Amino acid sequence: VKVKIPFGNKYLDAIFSVPAKTLTRGLILTHGAGGDMNLPQLVSLAGYLASRGVLCLRFTCKGLNVAYRARAYKTVVEYLKLSDNYKLSGVFLAGRSMGSRAAASVIRQLSQDGDDDFIQGLVCLSYPLHRPKLHSKLRDEDLLFIRCPVLFVSGSADEMCEKQLLEDVVSKMKAPKKIHWIDKANHGMAVKGRTADDIMEEINTQVFSWLTENIELEHK
Repeated sequence: VKVKIPFGNKYLDAIFSVPAKTLTRGLILTHGAGGDMNLPQLVSLAGYLASRGVLCLRFTCKGLNVAYRARAYKTVVEYLKLSDNYKLSGVFLAGRSMGSRAAASVIRQLSQDGDDDFIQGLVCLSYPLHRPKLHSKLRDEDLLFIRCPVLFVSGSADEMCEKQLLEDVVSKMKAPKKIHWIDKANHGMAVKGRTADDIMEEINTQVFSWLTENIELEHK
């Protein structure tokens, strides 16, 4: 279902992937610095989750400023929260690369405003912890502030997320967290000798099983 979400004096293009059965949980998904919501990885994940009962809303926001991207993301969260068509009791925020930075920033903002009951967790696909080869300046501020469950899916050869550096940051996080390493994958999640479909299947199953664990935990 295609929708246009009002954002300032513009609109954000978005697509709902709606499960066949009624649901109470959703996931919002957005892209990195390049591309848009139709990136094959995002389309594949949204379809996989929707076929298993999780509503997915993916959106496009062109802009290379993280604060701008976070504002857009926050608008999408509000839109879904107030939606009459989909009554959700909670939502997971997810993004690829810069999109995951924007999602982390939104969770931090909402928790500072005391308005994060709706947010169930964060999924970071290829989180860009630092610029290529620039290991001294880490983008970890928002991560260290977050308290909801966080899943990282990263390539072990990601030039923007050195393995040991992410493990060090994660060890300092107060939130329940998990890292799934895609062996030998780069920032774009490509691995020599493996098909894109094969890698997407690995990502999709990891994200779904983590979501299921966290949704079940909450019901106990």
